[in-house]
Amino acid sequence: MPAAGMHANLPMSRDALAIFLRHALPALTACLLTAPAFAQHGAMTVPRNLDQLTDRASDIVRGTVIETRVEKHPELTALDTVIVTLRVRDTLKGEARGRFTFRQYLWDARDVYDAAGYRKGQDLLLLMIAPSRLGLSSPAGMGQGRFRIVRDQAGREMAINAAGNARLFEGLGDAGKPGAALTARQAALVASHRSGPIAAADLAALIRAFTGNH
Repeated sequence: MPAAGMHANLPMSRDALAIFLRHALPALTACLLTAPAFAQHGAMTVPRNLDQLTDRASDIVRGTVIETRVEKHPELTALDTVIVTLRVRDTLKGEARGRFTFRQYLWDARDVYDAAGYRKGQDLLLLMIAPSRLGLSSPAGMGQGRFRIVRDQAGREMAINAAGNARLFEGLGDAGKPGAALTARQAALVASHRSGPIAAADLAALIRAFTGNH
């Protein structure tokens, strides 16, 4: 007899095994195929600088969130996802125009209730990786590639990511990136910044310089 509070180690029936595999394997497969899309509560990722983030991104857009919708993935129905649509204000990389929509995997239950923090009316600058074969995408470096645009006390537009912009220019020196033509002001920002908000215009200009999209 098993000890009190413990379950007997009984063999799983074929029907129970089939049910388990039907529900568990799709989720496991999605986890393996879409690891870059884990970008919400409690997620951890390797710190990446702006050069690495821009290289990983297939689309870089600034826009206003006009719709969010949490729903199950159409193929892997055990997975929760959020569909986010932005009205594009500026395209820094890629061909996005007008509206930009993506589907992001929600791996934490808390993200289901708040749509992973995406809200209608938000002004965002997103460095988005290319969608997987399952149609899932996310900001590069998880929250590192998702910048909120907010105004400071002086009314200036400032950009800050989920890491507080920490290590955003780490390893870049004052040159920024080989081949990138930075102004003296941009080079000084790259060399001196450690963390905290930066002007949205400066961030956009640096991204353009790093991608060659002047």
